[in-house]
Amino acid sequence: MEMLRTPLTEPQLELLQMFTRPVSDSDWLAIKRMITNYFASKSIEEADKVWDEQGWDDAKIDELLNSHLRTPYNKS
Repeated sequence: MEMLRTPLTEPQLELLQMFTRPVSDSDWLAIKRMITNYFASKSIEEADKVWDEQGWDDAKIDELLNSHLRTPYNKS
């Protein structure tokens, strides 16, 4: 088994302590959904904040969607 290279964070330790007892598959699925929904909500809040700060509108989104920002592939 590979050794951990960084110590566990406080939230990681707390989660380990919470799950010292068995958790049913349905409970674990519900917990994962709650965590996913929490971070999705935070992401949406941040995106809304950038939207407002930058004064974006539908035209800006269309511009971004139609931009080709990839680095060209060069064969060596």
